[in-house]
Amino acid sequence: MSTRKWSRSAPVDGFRLAFERFGTTGAPAVVMLHGWPGNRHDYRHVVPLVSDAADVVVPDLRGFGGSDKHAVAVRHFYSATAQAASIIGLIKELELTNVVLVGYDVGSRVAQSVARMAPDLVSALVLSPPLPGAGDRVLSPQTQGEFWYQAFHQLPLAAQLIDGNPDAVREYLRHFWVHWSGPNFTLAEEDLDRLVGDYALPGAFTASIAWYRAGAGMIAQSLSELPPERAVKITVPTDVLWPQRDPLFPREWSDRLEYYFSDVQLYFAFDSGHFTPLECPEQLAELILIRARPSDA
Repeated sequence: MSTRKWSRSAPVDGFRLAFERFGTTGAPAVVMLHGWPGNRHDYRHVVPLVSDAADVVVPDLRGFGGSDKHAVAVRHFYSATAQAASIIGLIKELELTNVVLVGYDVGSRVAQSVARMAPDLVSALVLSPPLPGAGDRVLSPQTQGEFWYQAFHQLPLAAQLIDGNPDAVREYLRHFWVHWSGPNFTLAEEDLDRLVGDYALPGAFTASIAWYRAGAGMIAQSLSELPPERAVKITVPTDVLWPQRDPLFPREWSDRLEYYFSDVQLYFAFDSGHFTPLECPEQLAELILIRARPSDA
C-alpha cells in the first residue's frame, strides 16, 4: 500500500478540508466519510483492505479533525448540503470520477446529499445508518432515550460544560464509544487519546456539534423527511450495511429503503454496533471492493 502525506483542500465556503490519500492514482476512486464523535481515522482498518485496488481519499469533514472550524451561521455552513459542497469540491479538485462514496453516521447523511446534488460524480454508495425511512418512529420513548444528546447539543450549556476541557471531552466521548459499540469491540485507550487530542482543542467540540445545531441530526431529519409515497429517490446504486447491535438504529428501520433509493441492496453486520468501519472492516471493505471493481462481483 502506497500513501501520500496528508493534505488540505482548496477552500469551499472558506473551509479547507484535511485529507489523506492512499493507494494508486488512476485506480477506481473511493472516498470515505466519518462520523461523530470520530474523524478520518475511523477508517484506519478499512483503508489497508482496499487501497491495493483503489485510489482512497479520507477527509475530515468541516469542523472535525484537521479541517477548518469557523464560528459562522451553522445552518448555512455545517448542514448536510454544506458539508456535501466541500466533498464535491474535493472530488472535483482531485479530478476523481465514478467515485464509490462510503459513509456512516454523519458521513452517511453527507454522502446521501452528495448523491442528490452531484449524482454524475458518484458511481455507488456504501452506507451504514442513518438512512431515511425511520419517520415518526424516532419519537418512541425508547428512541428518545437514545437520542437525548441531539437536544443537549442544541443548548449553549453543552459547549460551556465540555468545550476545551480535556477531562470532560474524554468522558463524554468515552460514553458514546462504549454505549454505541457492539459487545466485541473496545476502543483502545491510545485511540481515545487521539480523539481527545482533536476534540479537546478550544472550539473543536463546539465545531463538531455544529452538525446537530444545523438541524442535520437524526431526529430533525426523520421528522422532516417526505413520507415514503412522496419520496424523491436517490438514483445512485446503493449498498447498505446495517449493524445489528447498534442501539440507535434498530433493524426494523431498514424496512422502507426501497422508497428512498431506486437501486438498493441491504446487508446486515450481525455482531457490529454503530461503528461499522472499526467493528466490521472486512465486511465493509468487501462491499466497497465489489463496487470499485464491478467486473469482479
